[in-house]
Amino acid sequence: MSVKEMEKLIGQVIEIIYEDKSGNITQRRVEVHGIKGGLLRATCLTTGGPRVFRTANILAWRQAKARYAG
Repeated sequence: MSVKEMEKLIGQVIEIIYEDKSGNITQRRVEVHGIKGGLLRATCLTTGGPRVFRTANILAWRQAKARYAG
């Protein structure tokens, strides 16, 4: 994905499959806050905490489907 394509994700909720530096693969639902220098800044919606992901380690992503209460 190009930087321009990734910049369109700012403010969006996406689901990512990510490989961390130890080789662990996780799936996360995040709200994107910014992308710069190969890093994606986001809030993890599972833990509620801020996270930084290396874009090169994002194996797959998709726009998150809306979740409805009720």
